[in-house]
Amino acid sequence: MLKKALFAAVAAGLALTSVSAANAAEGCGPGGHRGPYGHCRPNGGPAVVGIPALGVFYPGRGYWDGHRYWQHREAWHGGWRYR
Repeated sequence: MLKKALFAAVAAGLALTSVSAANAAEGCGPGGHRGPYGHCRPNGGPAVVGIPALGVFYPGRGYWDGHRYWQHREAWHGGWRYR
């Protein structure tokens, strides 16, 4: 009975010593991690959310007037008129 317990303890000890530590980078290298679909992604810093500037054209959206995007603008009474 003692031989079986000693053998089980030695086997468990060998099994635990053969397990390596987890790699945090998961093969993506320093500064990277796995994304939700398994692709490598860079570790990002803090998110920066920008506010659109007034009267600037944004491709695919149009001009931003502070409330919504407009596709056309024209000079009108010293300012901008959006249509």
